[in-house]
Amino acid sequence: MSSLRPRAWQAVLLGGLLAFATACGGGPDGAGGGQQQKPSAVPDNTALLGAIKADPQLAGALPPAVAQAKTLRLASNIQSAPNNFYAADGKTPIGYEVDLAKAVGAKLGVTVAYQDLAFGSLITSLQSGRVDLTMAAMNDTKERQKQIDFVDYFSSGITIMIRKGNPDGITGPDTLCGKNVAVVQGTSHQKFATAQSAKCTQAGKPAITVTATDSDNQNQNQLRTGRVAAILNDLPSAVYISRTAGDGKFFEVVPGQPIEGGPYGMGFAKSNTKLRDAVKQALQSLVADGTYGKILQSWGVEQGAVKEAAVNGGS
Repeated sequence: MSSLRPRAWQAVLLGGLLAFATACGGGPDGAGGGQQQKPSAVPDNTALLGAIKADPQLAGALPPAVAQAKTLRLASNIQSAPNNFYAADGKTPIGYEVDLAKAVGAKLGVTVAYQDLAFGSLITSLQSGRVDLTMAAMNDTKERQKQIDFVDYFSSGITIMIRKGNPDGITGPDTLCGKNVAVVQGTSHQKFATAQSAKCTQAGKPAITVTATDSDNQNQNQLRTGRVAAILNDLPSAVYISRTAGDGKFFEVVPGQPIEGGPYGMGFAKSNTKLRDAVKQALQSLVADGTYGKILQSWGVEQGAVKEAAVNGGS
């Protein structure tokens, strides 16, 4: 994660979820409801996942232990909506990552068993053999590649969140010049805003006024009241906040690819190349047949879609 603050804002998001949640389904993937129904913050992809057929060839490529158990032991840090978080019952993992993991499992003919672990213990859990893979919005980086392998499934990065209706006419980084932009202190978002402000002045445009606060919640309050024109945040959380805050009436996300994007990767032990390659092929198959895109679209995070399930594609 580029800025690991999920505990602080999960309560805000889940509060918004409880206020916003409508009938399940209704997402653009067609898993339920018609076009007039507002997409739910928590889509029901049961039908979409249930339609996935196991690929015998891919299933045959699994390591014997996984094939015999017919279960993938997946570790995550379940607290980061909409990546992975708990449903209202407090025990069922949900999120676009959860749906992707289920889809990969279905393609391989196995079920997925979640373990909720501290983020800092995910890599060691792979290395010790406690779990088979991890999936927890973990950035695939060269430094982490020294310890584990990755199969990349999503491209995150900085996203611009604005007031509903875009009254300030913000369409991308270049239109932030002369605007007041909120970030959380000490994050990559603050670093980007400062650098972008320098680009503005170098081009003869007004500088960006960067307002750094201690929390996303403070930034949202400032954006709602018009004290700032935009917030910089990570793609998944920005999308989710926009869909849940004020019943989806407060904010929206500027369209386009994530800024300074980098991949999230499923993690594997260096010794487990057989499982890594089987999962890679299963995910690539889901990309090719459109299931992958439908899952991301149903959660509103299709901007982070990858075209290829690359191995160790991060930098």
